[in-house]
Amino acid sequence: MTNGTLRSLRIERREGNAAIIWLDVPDVSVNTLQADFAQDFNQVLAQLSADKELKVVVLASAKEDFIAGADIKMLTQLPDAEAARQLSRTAQKAMAQLEAFPLPVVAAIHGVCLGGGLELALACRGRVATSSDRTRLGQPEVKLGVIPGVGGTQRLPRLVGLEAALNVILTGKTMSASKARALGLVDEVVPQPVLLEAALARARELARENDDKSEASPFQWFGQLLSSVLSWRQLRSLLLEKNSLGRSLVFNQARKKVLSHTHGNLPAPLQALEAIKTGMEQGLEAGFKAEVEAFGDLAVSTKARNLMALFLAQSALKKDSGTDEKVAPRKVRKVGVLGAGLMGSGVAYVTAAKARLPVRLKDVKQEVLRQGLRVLWNAVTEQVNKRRMTAGEKDRVLALVRPTTEYTGFKQADVVIEAVVEDLEVKQQVLREVETHGSPEMIFASNTSSIPIHKIAEASDRPEAVVGMHYFSPVPKVPLLEVIVTEKSAPEVIATCVALGKQQNKTVIVVRDGAGFYTTRILAPYINEATHLLAEGVSIQDIDEALVNFGFPVGPLKLLDEVGIDVVQKIAHILEEAFGGRMKPTSVLEKLVDSHRFGKKNGQGLYRYQKSGGTFKGKGKQVDPSVYPLLGIKPDKKLEANEIAMRCLLPMLNEAVHCYRDGILRSARDGDVGAVFGLGFPPFLGGPFRFMDNRGSGKIVEELTGYQNQLGERFTPDSLLVDMARQRTSFYGEKPI
Repeated sequence: MTNGTLRSLRIERREGNAAIIWLDVPDVSVNTLQADFAQDFNQVLAQLSADKELKVVVLASAKEDFIAGADIKMLTQLPDAEAARQLSRTAQKAMAQLEAFPLPVVAAIHGVCLGGGLELALACRGRVATSSDRTRLGQPEVKLGVIPGVGGTQRLPRLVGLEAALNVILTGKTMSASKARALGLVDEVVPQPVLLEAALARARELARENDDKSEASPFQWFGQLLSSVLSWRQLRSLLLEKNSLGRSLVFNQARKKVLSHTHGNLPAPLQALEAIKTGMEQGLEAGFKAEVEAFGDLAVSTKARNLMALFLAQSALKKDSGTDEKVAPRKVRKVGVLGAGLMGSGVAYVTAAKARLPVRLKDVKQEVLRQGLRVLWNAVTEQVNKRRMTAGEKDRVLALVRPTTEYTGFKQADVVIEAVVEDLEVKQQVLREVETHGSPEMIFASNTSSIPIHKIAEASDRPEAVVGMHYFSPVPKVPLLEVIVTEKSAPEVIATCVALGKQQNKTVIVVRDGAGFYTTRILAPYINEATHLLAEGVSIQDIDEALVNFGFPVGPLKLLDEVGIDVVQKIAHILEEAFGGRMKPTSVLEKLVDSHRFGKKNGQGLYRYQKSGGTFKGKGKQVDPSVYPLLGIKPDKKLEANEIAMRCLLPMLNEAVHCYRDGILRSARDGDVGAVFGLGFPPFLGGPFRFMDNRGSGKIVEELTGYQNQLGERFTPDSLLVDMARQRTSFYGEKPI
């Protein structure tokens, strides 16, 4: 029988004096905590309290997932810090009522249980989760620029221990149900079909334990205490967490680790650390208050709003077909990949491991094929070692990839992705060949990073079936896929490639064809300006450190080594031919390539690398000082770190505006997502367009013009940006600037 229906909750009575609270937020596919959730929850608890025969309660989701967290749109609409604090206080009070409920309440968790969803589960007396791969638990709030605001900073450390809780909260990483069980976060992991029964059984067990505790003798209490003290986890907790000296050591180590990863750019992890510290040292009440204050300040900060906007943009792209026309994608049953190098083997991996589709991997050289299969084997082995894949799943993924030096098997390929060398004639040649051996309905996608797709398509009898699918290295780790379309690309073809990219677990943006498309086109002036700074005598270390401290994952010159100096030089000439003086490269690239310094791939670049197993590995932490005399440079020019960063950043921003005005981008949203998820643009800055909106187009034009007067045309502000500065408008149109 079902009764007590509210907006997002309903109560179902079960035999044995049990009740299930069903979470079911209307009109959405995933449960999130809404502004009125606390009010609904309090009413449900009041109804259950009135039932004197009730013995146990289970909290479960009527949807596929438990709770994905708070409603992000709701958070972006909070008017000020006090409104955010009040939201946190209200939710904390509801969780306190749940925690104090006289009967045991057990959370039955299937699917995502994140953020506020996990905080709700933490306030329950017990937690049972399913063994499904879909089930993930975590506190990812710091990735949105905030901290847990519903008691998570206080309850999680007390449940799983300080060190484990810090690792969960400060990194924002999610975990499987089995990992959560090992931490003590969930009590039991069961198959999905028996979740409710297991949760009800756990609730009844907790009810019996309550009765047993009330009747236990002093000797039984002493035995329970002794057994817990003698456990390794409790002993470590006693040494490190239950005394001030140990806690101080843990907090100091955690702070150092946060700063080494964030370079001080993200306040949320540090604020979370302080809230946890307050609760551990001053008690729960003080900890809850500290959590409220920090949440309120962070929720309305610019960095949090930027991160939330990116989250919403990424979510919107999951529903975006890539074309305005209402066209369904074709079903892809098999994929062909041409080229078994680093990119091709990476594409084969995400197709087999993520999309679960069979792949025909072709290369003209057996040796390259063997290397590609070795890369694939290493990738799946790494997943097994990290317990993200079972040995059986590894075998199934490897079995999906079939190597060949011929075009056998390509007749059945619905999509063929080309990942051969960055040369127009070679790409056109493989296009002609595969069209001869493939099916008439085959879609051909080029993984070029700079060559216009329409030029490649000139070799095709069916240019409407030719697009670009630009992946980023390393393919398994970089989340972006840039789908490039020409004026002739058929809507059905576009929709199919976008759908395939999503199957490969990629965030997909669709951009219009042109030299460099979007990501390569805005990356080029960024790297180019770094080489200008180097040519002027600024050290490699100073340049890269300035941009890493600014928020990029690696510096531009280190990135140059990673991509390949020879590759960047080829792209630079393509872009200079297309866009003229503003893309003119320095002599640095030419001198390096002439000296056979290609970067990490041949172990000779701007940094030093060690050779292992026939390839150059390592992160290249040390600059190779011999590069300076080769370039005729004395690295003795000193500039402020912020000036170095802005010199590199401004040409990138300006080029993003060029792309926007030229119609390469469909929206500022796509431009921000592309830069953040493909190029490592600092996410807390929101992307190039949101950064310009926040800084103000007038300020950007002023800075560009200042450098234009000093350094020349590569800093000439785009006419659209000049107009926006004059009219005080913004890309997102949220407010005048």
